[in-house]
Amino acid sequence: MNEPIRIKGRGAASNPEGRFESAKLEAFDDGWQREAETPPHPATSVTEERARSIISRNDSPDIPFEQSINPYRGCEHGCIYCYARPSYGYLNLSPGLDFETKLFAKTNAVELLRAELAKPSYRVSPINLGANTDPYQPIERRYQITRRILQVMLEHRHPVTVITKNALVERDLDLLAALARANLVYTFVSITSLDNKLSAKLEPRASAPHRRIAALKSLADAGVPCGVMVAPIIPMLTDRWLEEILERARAAGAAMAGYTILRLPWELKDLVREWLELHFPERAEHVLSLVRQMRGGHDNDPRFGSRMRGEGEFAELIRQRFHIATRKLGFGRGRDVSLDTTLFSPPRPATPQGELF
Repeated sequence: MNEPIRIKGRGAASNPEGRFESAKLEAFDDGWQREAETPPHPATSVTEERARSIISRNDSPDIPFEQSINPYRGCEHGCIYCYARPSYGYLNLSPGLDFETKLFAKTNAVELLRAELAKPSYRVSPINLGANTDPYQPIERRYQITRRILQVMLEHRHPVTVITKNALVERDLDLLAALARANLVYTFVSITSLDNKLSAKLEPRASAPHRRIAALKSLADAGVPCGVMVAPIIPMLTDRWLEEILERARAAGAAMAGYTILRLPWELKDLVREWLELHFPERAEHVLSLVRQMRGGHDNDPRFGSRMRGEGEFAELIRQRFHIATRKLGFGRGRDVSLDTTLFSPPRPATPQGELF
């Protein structure tokens, strides 16, 4: 499917080929489609895969963690702005509908994690869950890979951070609370707007904004340190909610806050433009113009130091609004999170004798 069309419950409006595909498809009206016919509604499929490695590492100065785990590839939430969409090109899949309908579950994640933590060369550093795709997307209800990873973290006293936009995180309050008592976990809930109708179009299978606020309260009430990420801020579409999101998150118990500006790498710029023209045609050009103003005249600026926050007048306005609001509300910064790395007890390497002693 390459003809852009609104699909209920999906973020992308088309399924363009990935950047490495050898063939290019173009939509063509042959006259056979009737107006009354039901448009295509792609179902979600999950492929169970045996991953070769599980911990990803980075040295980016823009990211406050060195290690991360993504239990799933692709994300059923369908957020149109997701910067991970272009990665599907490496799988010969589309960053459009394929990204949110053809998912991969790393069913050997726990096995690989134990082996990695048992290595004599392993150096303890907080591991983030949710750096690329959401660890609590809907298929986690069935596969429970994220929960089993948290069980390993608790068993071996390893620090972990979590970022999600799904209230399913409440299911694991027992594990998160136990980790919190040893200063081994910090959770962040990502909130983009407080408009349910906008959220249903922008991030169709994520939890509604009010449920994410409620999840923050559940975490805080259970003694789990939590924060809010206002991310991404989309100029002239979601920026109006910045202060109110921070106020409601603080009232719910969030202690830390952060934000990012919309990024448009590779094919994402075309998908976002397509989405804007379908849902907000009257302001599409204005939104994209402001994005370019914050990216030095380009759709995207991959440079460290500016890619997350942007630059220019509008980016500076957002920075000042965020700074004033967080200072007034008493928020800490996301980079101030400090977890205990001294309690780690590595798994015992597997031996032919088993666990006799």
